[in-house]
Amino acid sequence: MFRKLKDNNCLGGFTLTEVVIASALLIIAIVPILKALTISHVSTTAIERKTRCLMLAQAKLDDIRARSVYDYTGTFTETNTSLGGSYLCNVQDNPEGSNLRRIEVLVGYDLSGNNALTPDEVEVGLATLIARRW
Repeated sequence: MFRKLKDNNCLGGFTLTEVVIASALLIIAIVPILKALTISHVSTTAIERKTRCLMLAQAKLDDIRARSVYDYTGTFTETNTSLGGSYLCNVQDNPEGSNLRRIEVLVGYDLSGNNALTPDEVEVGLATLIARRW
């Protein structure tokens, strides 16, 4: 069942040189892969944050549209409104005429942690026109 090796040179082990060379080749191959994975993770995080900002901005705009049906005379301007977590919102209400308003919603992630949405933190901006319904 077991065969005895006749040649003593076929012992099946690895020399130190072979191990070092194999390790070096693995390191050379793994470094670019890890770098690509890191870049991918950072990009995914940024995309998730922008997508969340877009959803929050759309929800805020929908809320303003719904409120404008019954309360068109009030102002919709808001500054540094928290939308949950570290997401903040600014709303600008600009009259475009007696029966028309331009509403702009800016949403971003508060990277600095100061509870103020600065221009460099804005991820998404949406604008719409709202008309008086009655």
